Amino acid sequence: MAAPGARLALCVLARVRPFSSRLAERAQGIPVWPWSRPQCPLLQLGRPSCSAASRSEKTSGDGAAEQSSRYKDQPWNYLESEEYKERYGSRPVWSDYRRNHKGGIPPQKTRKTCIRGDKISGNPCPVCRDANIIVHYQNVKLLEQFVDPYSGELYDATRTGVCMKQQKQLKQAIDSARDHGLLPFQVPLVDFSGEDYSNSHDAVGCTPPCPSMAPEEPWYPWYEAKPDEHEVAKVKKIYKAFLKQ
Repeated sequence: MAAPGARLALCVLARVRPFSSRLAERAQGIPVWPWSRPQCPLLQLGRPSCSAASRSEKTSGDGAAEQSSRYKDQPWNYLESEEYKERYGSRPVWSDYRRNHKGGIPPQKTRKTCIRGDKISGNPCPVCRDANIIVHYQNVKLLEQFVDPYSGELYDATRTGVCMKQQKQLKQAIDSARDHGLLPFQVPLVDFSGEDYSNSHDAVGCTPPCPSMAPEEPWYPWYEAKPDEHEVAKVKKIYKAFLKQ
């Protein structure tokens, strides 16, 4: 078997044709095109592999785009697929997540966002690391994983590890799902006493009957109460300019 250097020399010699043959072709009017020259067998062997690789990459890219677009329209179907069950099983998406940090005590707050333009942070949050997980108010099975079953409150971001951007979207999606009746919510029980709605109080009770029905006496003594003349004179003196003559 020839050495690599000898094989390269054979390829170069195969590409170089005698000068006399090229002159004869020009004299006969035969155009000498670059692609009509013999090519190196090494180059010919390398071409199909490159085309096959590019073809496979294109096919895999189209499949990923088709899969993401399918789950993008109906993200709740991903949680029922075999791919989700193989990856997460019956556990929540954030159960096995741990953010990269120094020491055993995690930071008090999570990062603002995991994806900024084309840059992705190292070890993104449980929602950002999987492109098929989409926060939507109809994706009830996903939202239930982030809600405490006892208190009905949203888990803190330090427990689930999601970034603040996804935490805000989860809060909005849970509120919208409760407004649409897809998620239950607890209404606090308030016990109202009957005294607040009774008619026994003087302010809300019925008008008591008149104490006297005699024609000369008024129903109530304060109906015909006369003010003090001295006080009336003082008020008239103060507002004299505004009183009608």
